[in-house]
Amino acid sequence: MDEIAIVAQTTVPTAGTTGAAGGAAATRPTQDPPFWAGPMMPFILLIILMYVFMFRSKKGQEKKRQDLINSLKKGDEVQTIGGEFGRVMETRDDRILVKVDESSNTKIWYARSAIHRVVGAGDKAETK
Repeated sequence: MDEIAIVAQTTVPTAGTTGAAGGAAATRPTQDPPFWAGPMMPFILLIILMYVFMFRSKKGQEKKRQDLINSLKKGDEVQTIGGEFGRVMETRDDRILVKVDESSNTKIWYARSAIHRVVGAGDKAETK
């Protein structure tokens, strides 16, 4: 014959609680901690901070370069992204005329975005 086993679990009320409500509260399963309290949160915050600072830095550099390009005037010595040095002869909204050779009076039109930097007095002293 087959034997049937009946298993029953009883709960004992904790001190300070009475009745079935106290027993039911004691047998509730524990919940996982919320997402923000998990062990991965410091790593996630670190990644977010790195992301914010990288793009903020890049945005600042781009703004600085755009201000430099917009402030070019006749007589400024510049270096192009190709590495050529010259003196600004004329500026227009979209391009700049740069004199690259004094002896042959060679002038080249460059797009404003092709200017890498303005060579200042400090840069001249370092190269000599």
